Amino acid sequence: MSESSTRHAVGGTATAPGASPPSLDASLGRGGGSRRWSGPRRWISEVIEFVYRLAGSTLATPKVAVGVSLAGIVLIMIVGILSPNFNTLPPNYSGDPTKLKPVVLPLSGHLFSLPWYFSFPLTYLAIVAQCLGLAGLLWANSRGWRPNPRHLFLAACVIVAIMVNITPVGSSDAASYAAYGWLAHHGFDPYTNGPIILGQGNEYTKAVGPMWTSTPSVYGPLATWIQEFAAGLGGIGRPGVTVHYLMIFNGAVFLAVGYFLLKTSTDPVRASLMWVANPVLIQQLVAGGHLDTYVAAACVVGVQIARGGNRGWRYLAAGAAVGVACAFKVNAGLVGVGLAWALVMRRDWWNIVRLAVGGIGAVVAFYSTYGLHAFNQLLSASGLVATPSPWRAFQLVTQGVFTVFGHESLGKSIGGVATSIAWPIFMVVLAVFIYRRFSPDQPAVVTVPFALAFAWIVAAPWSLPWYAALAWVILALLPRNPMTRWLTLATVFLALMHSSGGGPAPWATT
Repeated sequence: MSESSTRHAVGGTATAPGASPPSLDASLGRGGGSRRWSGPRRWISEVIEFVYRLAGSTLATPKVAVGVSLAGIVLIMIVGILSPNFNTLPPNYSGDPTKLKPVVLPLSGHLFSLPWYFSFPLTYLAIVAQCLGLAGLLWANSRGWRPNPRHLFLAACVIVAIMVNITPVGSSDAASYAAYGWLAHHGFDPYTNGPIILGQGNEYTKAVGPMWTSTPSVYGPLATWIQEFAAGLGGIGRPGVTVHYLMIFNGAVFLAVGYFLLKTSTDPVRASLMWVANPVLIQQLVAGGHLDTYVAAACVVGVQIARGGNRGWRYLAAGAAVGVACAFKVNAGLVGVGLAWALVMRRDWWNIVRLAVGGIGAVVAFYSTYGLHAFNQLLSASGLVATPSPWRAFQLVTQGVFTVFGHESLGKSIGGVATSIAWPIFMVVLAVFIYRRFSPDQPAVVTVPFALAFAWIVAAPWSLPWYAALAWVILALLPRNPMTRWLTLATVFLALMHSSGGGPAPWATT
């Protein structure tokens, strides 16, 4: 296939630049109208047909795609600037909207306040625009658009430089980071104490989302050290300053990952569109201030090291890089398991040992600074189930069935245990299915870690949109493939389901 003929990002069929994609019937080898589906199958086919038509619309032109992406980014900036609102760091809410005292950053809090009935719709509209913009960018790229990746990186630098000065949007995690850092800075163990230990009147405690004030840290030692360093810079009673430093650090790491991909990926244009110019990730990671950016950074370095050759030191270094990522969040271990899985498939036993030594050695070195109790809250949190998750519905049904026979507590216990057993099995099965969607010529040291990372955010009972960073950064190393659209849809769905900022809804009374 010549460079002028590319494989369409949505359907996987060859499409000349500027040409409309084939219809769903044509792509499946059917004549138009030769068969009518009914029920859910017909609805799914109509949705897919709509996506095909959207891919051939003006949205897939560079100017429109860039414009829609920027619109989504600007909208979320507006939400963060016009604080206080319920999509930014929540205040110590007492039911009286006139007493809101949110944590704000330099560009926020200087204009009028945005009421919740505007901030919520604007947030959702921004997420949809970001999704459409990302799809348009990738479709335009598949039709031959090749922007200068350096220009994309420079544009991202400007956007990130603005965004790190705006109050975080979409989550209250940044306030929890600041509180854990202040705990550590004052000698408290963040793995045994929640922010409430600082006192109800402490500014750091008041900045934390109400449901998390008694919750110890679930993050690794490296995350705690960065949080402690930022808190030391922030100072007494200034959680906003601490959050500001955390936002700056996080934005710098996001750009560093983008530069790393620019220099090391085989297709720097696609890699840039998938990461540094990805409006969905810019909101979730930069505007949200999530330290999953650090996890993605360490993991992509590990995967690229492993991808570079079979020398033993490479897998020792790759394991160490994944171990560093685990010192931020332990879910990075999925990448280590994926690399080991790829080595098992080719029976490369010595490199498996080297990978394990590097990874386990790094984890032990970092976690030994606190001890095994650093995992306690993580083990407790493993039983959490998010409301939109199908596992939550499964637990409610199980509990309801046993309640009918007068055993509600038993039903609750059985539902929890069954979920804990079932979801990892489902994740592995789904990972195998995802892995087989890639062509055999793609490196398994990339496709297997991606398959596990993607399967995890789909199968895990507690999954949030910023968790997808790990899957996105690995997918950026691969050429166009069908998984791109599914990862986009999964990330956007989670973003729409989890955009309240962690604070109470405006109609809450306590």
